[in-house]
Amino acid sequence: MKGRFNRDKDFFAGLIFIFFGLLAIWIARDYPLGTARRMGPAYFPSIIGGALAVLGFIIFLRSLWSGSEPVHWPGLRPLIMITGAVVGFALLLKPLGLVAATFVLILTSCLGGWQFRWHEAALLYVVLVLIALISFVYGLGLQIAVWPRL
Repeated sequence: MKGRFNRDKDFFAGLIFIFFGLLAIWIARDYPLGTARRMGPAYFPSIIGGALAVLGFIIFLRSLWSGSEPVHWPGLRPLIMITGAVVGFALLLKPLGLVAATFVLILTSCLGGWQFRWHEAALLYVVLVLIALISFVYGLGLQIAVWPRL
């Protein structure tokens, strides 16, 4: 067993998988499970949560015997900027519309990294806006404001 197993990416990934798998099972515990033929509301979350927990346990055990890359703390800047970008997108989507809110999301997220290139950010912005428009607005017909309400 390695002495640095507690810093391996696989160690933490396994624990996270186990946590979310057990959380899904715990949340679904009060709903009827049903059968494979007649599934209840807890069937799918329980099966997927159980599979996720088992996979996490395998990854966790594997990390004890074989090492992976150590986890390096990236600092607070990326964490704050990316979290702020997602929250900003959620708050700005309704008043500014999808096009402008996505611009704020991409710009803020890119500023969270250490290397910022305008052409990459612009390409990412165009691709994400097109995918969102095609899939959500036109494909699924969701009532999302595309442009700002003036």
